[in-house]
Amino acid sequence: MRHTRALALVAALTLTTTSACTVAGGEDEAAEPTTAPAPAPPPVDTGEASADDGTSTDAATEEGTPNGPGTVTLIAHDSFYLPDELVAAFEAETGLDLQIQSAGDAGAMANQVVLTAGSPVADVVFGIDNTFAARVIESDALEGYTPEGLPEAVAEHDLEGPSAAYLTPVDYGDVCVNIDNVWFANQGIAPPQTLADLVEPEYENLFVTPGATTSSPGMSFLLATIGEFGPGEWQTYWEELMANGAKVTSGWTDAYTVDFTAGGGGGDRPIVLSYASSPPSTIPEGGWQPSTSALLDTCFRQVEYAGVLAGADNPEGARQVVDWLLSEPVQAAIPDAMYMYPVNDQVVLPDLWAQWAAVADDPIVVHPQQIEAERETWLREWADISAG
Repeated sequence: MRHTRALALVAALTLTTTSACTVAGGEDEAAEPTTAPAPAPPPVDTGEASADDGTSTDAATEEGTPNGPGTVTLIAHDSFYLPDELVAAFEAETGLDLQIQSAGDAGAMANQVVLTAGSPVADVVFGIDNTFAARVIESDALEGYTPEGLPEAVAEHDLEGPSAAYLTPVDYGDVCVNIDNVWFANQGIAPPQTLADLVEPEYENLFVTPGATTSSPGMSFLLATIGEFGPGEWQTYWEELMANGAKVTSGWTDAYTVDFTAGGGGGDRPIVLSYASSPPSTIPEGGWQPSTSALLDTCFRQVEYAGVLAGADNPEGARQVVDWLLSEPVQAAIPDAMYMYPVNDQVVLPDLWAQWAAVADDPIVVHPQQIEAERETWLREWADISAG
């Protein structure tokens, strides 16, 4: 039974591209990307957009208004990418000059947003995920804003309670254990299906995962084990996992492209921590199906959000960027551009995604406030166990 339901408190581009949105999807570590996505992030400032209705300010008028000149700056993790034609269309429609500022991985970006709360280096942020959301909201770094007329499916990814007013979901991805189907077929070994299976003797020395302290996907895997086994039992699971020969790398790139048997690097481990969106990238030339599978009972769901930064020079332009990220053209571009799933379920997915990139029906979820409250303790305990 998954204990995350009880944890709530009031609380992957080419195969070697790294990110919260690499060919595997999700965010990777800052040194290499999550969306993830890495593969991997609470109450806030209500902002002072105006003296009356909160929709305009003198600064917004000076810096850029709808269909007027000006600049709006978006801060995002390093793996943020959208086609140039979409950016050009946004600029043509709004009259704004969109400046994109990269800030490392999701964790580094979240920390920068927190440290500059009230005096931000940008107007709008994209890529705060559900493992860092509580920290950012509690720092008063965001101004409340929710676009109007969003599809119903978007609300499925909202943060709970008042937090939903500050961050709008844009995309999501499932961090899951992946297996090399060909390797298991050739060896005549039944592949694992669940997290519990990974500690069984037949899978000794077969699993590789990025580390929780150095990689957003790795942190998501740690959270998956906490959610699956409970806050008092996951430590025992990790002790058994390490005793069974699990290998921990610094990031997703090393785990997938070096150690994984199907990652192209001649690795010797047929089980890897990656993404539900990874399998389509392993369809061989001339083939019709992936050589890998994602184990959908092992997945932790990452959701990436956008929000207006409190104290922004151009809050009106920031709101327009949030609206744009939820527009149908941008949502439709997200799978191919960032290897994440759009929150708008009405847009058409690429054919290979529709066929081979299934999402988990029941992903493992740990409440963002629980993550924020326990993060440092969990990471310290995990580091001690993984170091042997």
